[in-house]
Amino acid sequence: MPRAGSGFAAERRAVWWYRLRGWKVLGENVWAGGNELDLIVRRGSTLRFVEVKEKRGTRFGDPLEMITPEKRRRLRRAAEAWLGARPELARLVIGFDVIAVRDGRVQRIPQAF
Repeated sequence: MPRAGSGFAAERRAVWWYRLRGWKVLGENVWAGGNELDLIVRRGSTLRFVEVKEKRGTRFGDPLEMITPEKRRRLRRAAEAWLGARPELARLVIGFDVIAVRDGRVQRIPQAF
């Protein structure tokens, strides 16, 4: 994980959000398939690849606007590569969440795409 900046703080908030709700963090800032996965979390038979986005104000738009079709394609490619190396996880229910951090507040968008 990066050691400074707002991205680091947002990702730390996301990690705590999931842990407080019983999710196990399997990976943070994982590179797979040439792309980065911010978080990989699991609870029971559910596995989520999580993209974390933060904006400190509305001047440059909403964090959710940063999840473009190209970004979704890259995240799917990274997830497929990561899962390809872990066939034991093939039976889990897979999904993609987005964590949007606005002014320090966490909003989870489950199954965002």
